[in-house]
Amino acid sequence: MFDIIYTLEMIGVVAFAISGMIVARSKNMDPVGIFAIGFITALGGGTLRDLIMDNHPLYWIKHQEQPILILAMAIVFSYWSRAHSLKESRIVFPDAIGLGIFSILGAQLALDLGHSWFIASMLGVMTGCFGGALRDTLCNEVPFIFRKDQIYASIAFAGCWLYFVCQWFLESESIALTIGLLFIVTVRMLAVRFDIRLQRDHSTG
Repeated sequence: MFDIIYTLEMIGVVAFAISGMIVARSKNMDPVGIFAIGFITALGGGTLRDLIMDNHPLYWIKHQEQPILILAMAIVFSYWSRAHSLKESRIVFPDAIGLGIFSILGAQLALDLGHSWFIASMLGVMTGCFGGALRDTLCNEVPFIFRKDQIYASIAFAGCWLYFVCQWFLESESIALTIGLLFIVTVRMLAVRFDIRLQRDHSTG
């Protein structure tokens, strides 16, 4: 039977792993570094979520195909010559996909475990943002979530609440999940494309 949630999780893993490996390759890391950054980016947020909620075993331990897939991807990235020419700016789209999928699925899991909307939204944001924050920190970059010129965590937070409201009104898990996911990915891409920020500098110098 087709499992949409598991399929989305795998897409999110691939998307976040790609974003991490592009950055790692641009920093001239070796295959071990490429795997480590890809792994941390893809699975770091879910690991933090599971630890906070005392959800054991950790999801990626229960589903070993995820780290195995990341390892295979890291080998390809390490020895595929064209990967070296990929610029860091190329991470925006896969990063937006990972942000959307893991924020909504993280919030969904928290709801399933009986947490309130607010707590679920916070855990969703952690799931979607923490892996990317670790990626950027380890690669000596200011994480998207902390950059003044980026809207990131607030989009994930709003997307989680949109998902909750749609689920409540529409009483359809799949439709609510799709709306929340598309909202996060679309708004994130539009924010980057049109340089939309929460705060702008007002210096006159």
